Amino acid sequence: MTAALKWMAGRLLRLLPEALRGRVLPGRYDYRVADIPPPIEPPSTPVRLFIAPVNYAGQAHEWGRAAAQNLPGVGAVNLAFRTPDDFTHASDAVVPVGVWAASSRWQRELRRTVLGGFTHAIVEAQRWPFGAPLDESVHGQVQSMLRAGLRVAMLCHGSDIRLPSRHAALNPDSPFAGALATTPDLERTARESRRLLDRLGLPVFVSTADLLIDAPEATWLPVVIDVEAWRVEARVMQAERPVVVHAPSKGAIKGSDLVDPVAQRLHDEGLIEYRRIEGVPHAQMREVYRGADIVLDQFRIGDYGVAACEGMAAGRLVVGHVNPGVRRAALEASGIELPIVDATGATLEAVLRGIVADRDRAAAVAATGAEFVRVLHDGRRSADVLRPFLLGAS
Repeated sequence: MTAALKWMAGRLLRLLPEALRGRVLPGRYDYRVADIPPPIEPPSTPVRLFIAPVNYAGQAHEWGRAAAQNLPGVGAVNLAFRTPDDFTHASDAVVPVGVWAASSRWQRELRRTVLGGFTHAIVEAQRWPFGAPLDESVHGQVQSMLRAGLRVAMLCHGSDIRLPSRHAALNPDSPFAGALATTPDLERTARESRRLLDRLGLPVFVSTADLLIDAPEATWLPVVIDVEAWRVEARVMQAERPVVVHAPSKGAIKGSDLVDPVAQRLHDEGLIEYRRIEGVPHAQMREVYRGADIVLDQFRIGDYGVAACEGMAAGRLVVGHVNPGVRRAALEASGIELPIVDATGATLEAVLRGIVADRDRAAAVAATGAEFVRVLHDGRRSADVLRPFLLGAS
């Protein structure tokens, strides 16, 4: 659909009564008036931060909490649209995706609240912070915040800015080097995001260090987890057959096709107990990790994120492929070597055999994980990164 047709369709949709608008939308985008949530409430603090609209891996919620807990006079509210297959991460406010996309009533109220009640905003993944009407651009919504006097930053999470063609050229095991069906769409999305960032010229944050290749002007905002909530007292590598867990959010991106044959072969041999985890809500992953010795993270992207941090915080031995540049960035930020055992699809079998053969060394590496996560990913470092944007201090 061309921009002109989208604009026209959006204008026509606005003419429909609210009760009918949700009924003409396809599939998961339909909604009822009763689905419209109440307005959000701005904090009462001098600095009031609004973060929207995706909350991938619960990070908008965690960054907001980190800022509020560690920076004086800062309060934060995150808002995220929720789809039927959402992992239900914690969020200050949620809205059904259909309401976010098409409810004029909800969109007007949200815009009024944000423009009148907040001082700062972080726009995630270059998506519409006030909902996604067909007749309005993300650029236009950001400009409305700037005109109202808000300080605005953009935040890239991953596929919204990672350029598949560049990633494939730099990473031999890149998921985009093969026939991944979504690659053309992801390429287009990343290029559109890049153009929007260039056009806006605003501060940019990225959630993982590998994204600095695609957004070199950005600042790394480390992901945040509740370290104590993930802590497990039991040491790893005590069982005769170590339990190896792989729980990818997206198997094609994480490299499950590289992991499964190797791990299953070692399972059948009796060397390990392999547990492939799918469809488990995030709240139940703590129990999954409590019963594991080794967590197989990802083997195609070359970075680490929330799942790896949760595994390290639980004292599990995390194995995955992390590019040298990311390891350097983590060392510079934390002063601690990243305690993720490196393996590629080609080396995974040898790495796992080596881990089982030298259990004491594996347990020692796993024992350093919680301290690394506490230093870099418990929220304090992320609050420091946000400090200049929110408080104007260095």
